[in-house]
Amino acid sequence: MSVILNSLSNFSEWIEENADHRVKDLFLMGSAWPTLILLVAYLLFVLKLGPSYMKNRRAFNIDRIVMVYDVVQVFFSVYLVKEAFRLVWLDNDYRFDCIEIDLSDTPKAKEKLFVVWLYYFSKVLDLLDTVFFVLRKKENQVTFLHIYHHSMVLFFSWIVAKFFPGGQVAFFGTINASVHVVMYSYYFLTVLKPEYKKAWWKKHLTQLQLIQFVITGVHGFIAMMATDCKFPKALIAIGLPQDMFMFILFWDFYKKTYRKPTNKQL
Repeated sequence: MSVILNSLSNFSEWIEENADHRVKDLFLMGSAWPTLILLVAYLLFVLKLGPSYMKNRRAFNIDRIVMVYDVVQVFFSVYLVKEAFRLVWLDNDYRFDCIEIDLSDTPKAKEKLFVVWLYYFSKVLDLLDTVFFVLRKKENQVTFLHIYHHSMVLFFSWIVAKFFPGGQVAFFGTINASVHVVMYSYYFLTVLKPEYKKAWWKKHLTQLQLIQFVITGVHGFIAMMATDCKFPKALIAIGLPQDMFMFILFWDFYKKTYRKPTNKQL
């Protein structure tokens, strides 16, 4: 037992020694444990406790809560995109293949850091998606793709916010937040008017998500090739396989959902 406690203590010390000191006072950023506990609680609820609790109960009517949640997510994502353009993309020093982390304590550097944290926190809010599915007894939407996507994006977002708050990852954050503006707008419409669940353009939303991973993947490869960039390439190297895996998962979902099998004549 003492060995385990010592290992956990050493792990916490290593994090604090190597993390960006500027984020330690932000909510959920003091250590890894709040996020890890949140993830464990999320998985436990959506995979075991929630379904067990709802098994012999009627679905909760929480449409108004979900609509408010969707609107909040839309405006949250719009704000993240706006701030990304203000702080990064419209900056005169911007380079497509290299965005280095601003490690200074200038007001602008702190604004960038705060927006990275906001993006991480938006991933915390995203977990409510699955909670609502469980409470509304929409078991068909609680898929491996859905749970894996929310879990891993939250986990990686915490790592980025804790160790690498800014820089090259701003590209993925901007693209992802832009997609979320469209996605949560659609979710709002499906609650307001359920007939939109069968809208002809629904499949294009999944195509948009696929395009997202293609764009961010290509950008990642270009960033890996940059020779005069101090942004840690190890982080990009870890993120690229994850990007490709998410593309595969979404492509599999797209094929099963929207591509009709062709009848072959013998």
